[in-house]
Amino acid sequence: VTLEEGGNIVLCCVLQAEGYVIGSCIKHIPIAGRNITYFIQSLLREREIGIPPEQSLETAKAIKERYCYICPDIAKEFAKYDSDSKWMKKFEGMNSITKQPFVVDVGYERFLGPEIFFHPEFSNPDFTTPLSEIVDTVIQNCPIDVRRPLYNNIVLSGGSTMFRDFGRRLQRDIKRTVDIRLQTSETLSGGRIKPKPIDVHVISHHMQRYAVWFGGSMLASTPEFYQVCHTKADYEEYGPSICRHNPVFGTMT
Repeated sequence: VTLEEGGNIVLCCVLQAEGYVIGSCIKHIPIAGRNITYFIQSLLREREIGIPPEQSLETAKAIKERYCYICPDIAKEFAKYDSDSKWMKKFEGMNSITKQPFVVDVGYERFLGPEIFFHPEFSNPDFTTPLSEIVDTVIQNCPIDVRRPLYNNIVLSGGSTMFRDFGRRLQRDIKRTVDIRLQTSETLSGGRIKPKPIDVHVISHHMQRYAVWFGGSMLASTPEFYQVCHTKADYEEYGPSICRHNPVFGTMT
């Protein structure tokens, strides 16, 4: 399973088994880095802390990239911040118009921003399914013989997966969902069937931030790529309709 961010707008869950993408199981998730930035911006705006309006989005993005992380338990995290001010951070910026410096105290925003991956209702009341449940559901929709390998090979890709402890939290939540299902199955069988435990492994790697670009560059470096790609001259001659033709299968899609 590859969990990748698309253009800071959407997360995609793409499943591959034995070298082939399972197209019917691809899932687009309407949460990504942009949503986190907007959410942090709204949290800062509610506090009315003197950020120049024209720099509020830029400031929220900088805070997201510099200070945010994934917490294991949101209730305990609130208690930790309330009991000790050492967890608070200060963001220093410069007003682009007056050239006067401004300082922003960064507190709950550090963990509340990325938390929308696991509690999306914080920013979007119309979408309430946690990321861990989506990944689990997508794998469950696959053929039964490939599910265990998929659970054991969940690969992260994209900037929004770079938050500290993102992989650990996702792995824990998926494992919890899987274990509950196995326990329910055993209970319904009256204890006669004891399912084999399922290993869940979420993989972080050194190419994580730019993995999509890296994969595309590898494809473009192969001789076969130039046999199936369209040139700029082709596009200018035939127009956008050329993009609806699949040169691999030779049919209109």
